[in-house]
Amino acid sequence: MRECTLKKELIINSTTTETRIALIEDSSLVNLFVEFPDAERNVGDIYKATVRKVLPGMQAAFLDIGWDVDGFIHFSDMYKSAVEMAEGTEVEEVSLPEKREGRKRPWKPRADLKNGQEVLVQIVKEPLGTKGPRLTSQISLPGRFLVLVPGDNLVGVSKRIPDFKERKRLKAILKKIKPDGFGLICRTIGEGKSDAEVVHDLNMLVRLWRMIESKIDDAPSPSRLHKEAPLTSSIIRDLFGPDVDRVIIDDKRLYREIRAYVRAVAAPLLDRVQFHPGPGPVFDLYNIEQEIEKGLSRRVWFGGGSYLIIEQTEAVVTIDVNSGRFVGKEDQEENNLRVNLKACKEIARQIRLRDLGGILIIDLIDMYHEANRKKVYDAMHQAMATDRAKWDIAPISQFGIMEMTRQRTKSSLVHAFNEPCPTCNGSGLIESKETVVTRLQSWVRRFRAVSGEMGVTITAHPAIVEYITHGLRSHLRRIMWDALLYIKLEPDQTLKIDEFKAYSWKQKRDVTSDYTARQQEKATT
Repeated sequence: MRECTLKKELIINSTTTETRIALIEDSSLVNLFVEFPDAERNVGDIYKATVRKVLPGMQAAFLDIGWDVDGFIHFSDMYKSAVEMAEGTEVEEVSLPEKREGRKRPWKPRADLKNGQEVLVQIVKEPLGTKGPRLTSQISLPGRFLVLVPGDNLVGVSKRIPDFKERKRLKAILKKIKPDGFGLICRTIGEGKSDAEVVHDLNMLVRLWRMIESKIDDAPSPSRLHKEAPLTSSIIRDLFGPDVDRVIIDDKRLYREIRAYVRAVAAPLLDRVQFHPGPGPVFDLYNIEQEIEKGLSRRVWFGGGSYLIIEQTEAVVTIDVNSGRFVGKEDQEENNLRVNLKACKEIARQIRLRDLGGILIIDLIDMYHEANRKKVYDAMHQAMATDRAKWDIAPISQFGIMEMTRQRTKSSLVHAFNEPCPTCNGSGLIESKETVVTRLQSWVRRFRAVSGEMGVTITAHPAIVEYITHGLRSHLRRIMWDALLYIKLEPDQTLKIDEFKAYSWKQKRDVTSDYTARQQEKATT
């Protein structure tokens, strides 16, 4: 019986403002990558940087890489082998041959950082919010089949290659071809490749490193020495292998570029690269736009009336599992188990789709039997098995809480497609009308008590004006009677719903900021 495999496709939609790459598995969207022309992708870039501040208490340092914000490097990233840090890699040390006369050893930074020291670093995580990029001194250069690690002495083979004999064969090739002073990792896509194909990839990477190495001594600090491939090229390099049935592109220029790259590195797969000539967007063929909307929604339905509530903050992501309208035929424990098992698949898909990272807290439906909690724990591991990011899951607590961490290298999907609301500043909440009116009435009382004036013009958002003037005993009448002040209220569509402005008839100017609570606090201290 032939083993059933996932049908995988890469769908690429290019517009004037962004390029979107969707990974489809069995007609389901599992990953979405977004590239903006005006927003460079920085992960993988190599810099000659200057240490600006060493913080022994944090076991870290801040480095100037020429950006407005400093990069951050933890001391552990100065010592670990990049081969050992690669997730899911079998590692073996290879004895180094004696150093050949006249051969320059690969540049390797020192770990004893000092202010003003020049260090070669690579970006491993994009800046997020006010945080600068995360850096490492363990330089690695990814190729089609290999990852080259200058200054290392280990070889590794991806554990995602299931056949033990194949991993052993590849490791033997790496040990045979490994250059002096370099570590090597064989990627999953290297499965089944011949010695000649692997050597060709290695030679290209070594040439690239020699070009970078030649710039190190003469380049000023800070400066960029190497720019990683654009997102689309790197996705094709990393994901397009024999397990991908086809790549569909709707932009002719991008289609030609990708075909040229595939022709050079994977000619047998060239016929799988196809152009979408249709009049409509290629994403419409796969209902990807609807899946993107689902990926941005706070509530996600996953069948049988059950749903997830996904909340993102800068520090943590919370996922709440709700049975909703689901009513099973078994007892409550069995029903809860069934919903939780279904939720695991959807949670894993949403994590990949939204690119959620950091600490994730999953509130499952209560299960009282330890055996059932173990089933859900195992199901979550299985659902996350295809995720290429690093992740770890803790056992489910007695309160039904599953904690997990996931590698975060770039902003999540919600930040890629949204920007902070100018009214709520990204909190997702704005003041209620009642709160705005309370704040306005406090301002009026303060203005009347301090200035002694008898009239003022106040402008506010039309919704607030309508709310405050509604009815015979309106809020406006009561505010004027309370302060013994005449208020001329005018709507202004340009104001935010929680804003108002006040104009003094006597002073003939805007006096809004003169009578705020903060200003009065300053005046009394």
